[in-house]
Amino acid sequence: MEPRRDGEGSLAHVVEALLDKGLVLNADIMVSVAGVELLGIRLRAALASFETAARYGLEFPSGTDVETAAWREAREERDTCPACGKRSPVRQLLDDMCPWCGWRSARSRLADGAAASRSALPDASGAPADPAGSSGRPAPRGEPAPGDGRP
Repeated sequence: MEPRRDGEGSLAHVVEALLDKGLVLNADIMVSVAGVELLGIRLRAALASFETAARYGLEFPSGTDVETAAWREAREERDTCPACGKRSPVRQLLDDMCPWCGWRSARSRLADGAAASRSALPDASGAPADPAGSSGRPAPRGEPAPGDGRP
């Protein structure tokens, strides 16, 4: 296997990967002379975006207001769109579509196909189901929709 270099190695990509995945440093340094510990240093450092830090449950300095809209958004689970590579909420990617490029998951396409086939199925009278009735508006509560086969 030969090392190779492609266009994906820019500084921006490295910083994005570091902030997305995070970096944790743990170091214990001890200076001792003749078996006597003179100095001990414990270093714990984390480099990550707030979103990544919140996802992994890292503690933030006291006084940090974590109830703002930005924090709620950061806690929302996100994933990368396979088509455009941008990060979006997982629920939106799976159940609807990517807001950036319009990519749709197989789950959302199946759900739309099932909904379309349900609306095309005939009702008891043999006419195609029309949930909104022939007027295009839903029937009032307690009243049958026009064309639903009930008198």
